[in-house]
Amino acid sequence: MNIYVGNLSYDVREEELKSMFDEFGEVETVKIIKDRFSGQSKGFGFVEMPSNSEADQAIKALNGKRMGERNIKVNPADPGGKRKPKKRRYSPSY
Repeated sequence: MNIYVGNLSYDVREEELKSMFDEFGEVETVKIIKDRFSGQSKGFGFVEMPSNSEADQAIKALNGKRMGERNIKVNPADPGGKRKPKKRRYSPSY
């Protein structure tokens, strides 16, 4: 299951996030999203856990938990299907 982790402090490292989720089971990948130009964290990331039951336990336990100076938001990641498709404008060809 892919898990969204938001409201992260900008200085949180992927290793710290991984160790937090390791308590609940196997962690496949951890990715903190960074600005492509500055390389600074954008304050959110994703954790991939192969077991849905372990991921659900982690979500319930960690959502709202204090990490550093912030309370993090933890929930299942949106697979991207909720966005409305962009309208295409067609110009008549003459």
